[in-house]
Amino acid sequence: MREILALLDFAGYVALLLWGVHMIQSGVQRAFGAALGATLGHALGTRPRAFVAGLGITAALQSSTATGLMITGFAAGGLVALGPGLSAMLGANVGTTLIVQVLSFNLTALAPALILVGVWLFRRHQPGRRRDLGRVFIGLGLLLLSLHELVTLFAPIQHAALFHTVLDALATQPVLALLLATALTWAAHSSVAVVILIMSLSDHGLVAPNVAYALVLGANLGTAINPVLEGVNDDDPAARRLPMGNLGTRVIGCVLGMLLLPWLPAAMSALTTSPARAVANFHTLFNIVIAAAFLPFLKPYAKLLVHLLPKRVDPNDPSKPMYLDDSAHEVPAVALGNAAREALRLSDMLQAMLNISRAGYLRDNRHRIAQAHTINSGLTRLDNNITGYLATLDEESMSQEDRRRLNEVLAFSANITHAASITSNGLLSHTATLRKKGWSLNGEQRQELTHTLDRLIRNQRQTAALFVAEDIKAARQLAFEKDEFRAIELAAAERQLQKIKSGQIESAEVGSVYLEILRDIKTINSYLVGAAAYPILARHNELLPNRLRPIEN
Repeated sequence: MREILALLDFAGYVALLLWGVHMIQSGVQRAFGAALGATLGHALGTRPRAFVAGLGITAALQSSTATGLMITGFAAGGLVALGPGLSAMLGANVGTTLIVQVLSFNLTALAPALILVGVWLFRRHQPGRRRDLGRVFIGLGLLLLSLHELVTLFAPIQHAALFHTVLDALATQPVLALLLATALTWAAHSSVAVVILIMSLSDHGLVAPNVAYALVLGANLGTAINPVLEGVNDDDPAARRLPMGNLGTRVIGCVLGMLLLPWLPAAMSALTTSPARAVANFHTLFNIVIAAAFLPFLKPYAKLLVHLLPKRVDPNDPSKPMYLDDSAHEVPAVALGNAAREALRLSDMLQAMLNISRAGYLRDNRHRIAQAHTINSGLTRLDNNITGYLATLDEESMSQEDRRRLNEVLAFSANITHAASITSNGLLSHTATLRKKGWSLNGEQRQELTHTLDRLIRNQRQTAALFVAEDIKAARQLAFEKDEFRAIELAAAERQLQKIKSGQIESAEVGSVYLEILRDIKTINSYLVGAAAYPILARHNELLPNRLRPIEN
């Protein structure tokens, strides 16, 4: 019974270690995530810069998995070439070893101070960068505290029969040790935590050096699995080139490491006599050697990945044009008609996104949020295809009416795309915010929001109809809808102000999110008006130059 309790304590402190790493990662991502992502995106132009960027950002995030998911996202969106992306992944793998080197020293005395500072920052400040930094300090303190408790706990665990049975099995089965560490790292999403655990086991003599190095190899392999499984939602094999390429470098490195495993203990002992330091050094040297070996050959390696994972053309891809016939360029009117039919598909895609957003506020439909983001990506690509198609038309062969229609199609396409972007990044993100914080809209807000979204979807359908068939009366009615949505927002803002004055803090926080939702809806409606109503009204001189009263002399 005592051994079982000791093992439960061991599992609990391992969980605390993982939670500390998670708090550090989430705190850094919340405080600097946008800046780190932008820095990484700008640096992914050349292989050397990409390697340095991957190394530095991973050292800050303390997670090559997080950096790998970011780079995989860039690659899947076509924002980074395969070569620089692979270089950044190699840098990320080296960067994750730096924190292991730091934590190989005894820093337990700093844990109470770090937790104290972290709690003060977290409780003292409103949501923002300082509060997120408090989360980082708390995570660091918990990480150091869990390491200290694990060290203390290992003394009685050394005599646990079950524990020795497991370790004895691993001592003769290094491949099993590698697979075990791979599974644990994949589940924990953190090679840092797993390697630190291996260091503690090795420092207390609970695992032989060759087993410890096999476990380190498994940790390096496990951290490459998450980007493959989670970094890409696209079924196109080409989108998996980068995570599969990174996994390939890990697999090759692990195979070579296992072949050299009998000679590794003697080689690492020449650098240090400390078993924990030897594990940390092996972790760093392994990633440096893999990076040095693959960096000169990334270009042919990238070509091999392109050959093995060719891009697949999906006939059901919403971004694939259906009506943009290049042969119609000789007759501008026909080409414009084709572009207009394609632009109407954008409106249909926007309607699908609005319906998903509406359902998100009425029930939990988080499983469809990824679908909405996919639709938005396809919509953006289709808008680029329409713009490129129209840009190739010969304006000299176009009549004045053709040029007018071209501008209308471009305006419709651009406004619908902007509306879809706000739907994806605004309305859908607000549903995630409410769910994450455990907030819910009250009955009055839900009823008003349902009515407002129904009105917005109706206006979206009216916009598509106006784009096909011109009607001045309907265009004026759609333009007047801006006043209705503005009135809804002003009424909600007044209610929000009264809540703040009356001290209803929690209701005011929910009301603030609700107000942002209404503002996004108003903005989307404005884009709908600009897509179809304004061009019709402008052509019939139904619009004033501006809303300012003329100056009287």
